[in-house]
Amino acid sequence: MVSSAESRDLRSKLVNNLIRESILKRDYTKHALLNVERERYAEPATSLEECYSDVPLRIGSNQTISAPHMVAIFLDELELRQGVKVLEIGTGSGYHAAVTMTALDYLGGGELCSVEIDPDLLNNARRRLEMIQTEKVALRLYLRDGYYGLPEQAPFDRIYVTASITEKPHKLYEQLANKGVMLYPFGLPGVQELIKATKEDGRISESRLMLCSFVSLRRKIYWHDDSQTV
Repeated sequence: MVSSAESRDLRSKLVNNLIRESILKRDYTKHALLNVERERYAEPATSLEECYSDVPLRIGSNQTISAPHMVAIFLDELELRQGVKVLEIGTGSGYHAAVTMTALDYLGGGELCSVEIDPDLLNNARRRLEMIQTEKVALRLYLRDGYYGLPEQAPFDRIYVTASITEKPHKLYEQLANKGVMLYPFGLPGVQELIKATKEDGRISESRLMLCSFVSLRRKIYWHDDSQTV
């Protein structure tokens, strides 16, 4: 068992590097990355040094945990604030959800709904996320095709997609609240563009933030709702 002190030191080093490189800018992002143990969401054979290298980590099912710099960019660009309702498409290991919840807790509270298509990934993420101690943030997990979002829970102040898509997410745009912010990787497998969309009086404006590389969003033709609150 690795000491928590060693883990804290590596998290601190990672965060300081991201700040020095002008990637991480917001206090709530710094707090979240310092306080979420990435190793808890990685595969057991992953070394602690690998967990705190700024690279994606494979978690099975051809999925990954995003590199820390990309998680930091997502959190910063979402412009989180107290009380926002957030939709995450692609729960994966639960790491990104844990970081988002920790940021919301720091800001004073909020709500996170997370959608995952793989039942095994969702069950594992649920167990990990149960370890997060917060009374300020409500978490709801859903087993379904994230392409459709969660219309019954809409509107959402913030939406982010943790896998790449190849067509504009009109169904998710419909679920974005007025003055809401949405982030998603757009493009074919390999290299995509990270898109930041905002909504004002029903109209969507898009900007291209940077190039990125994400695994593709998995799809299934079914609508199976196994919602859970943890």
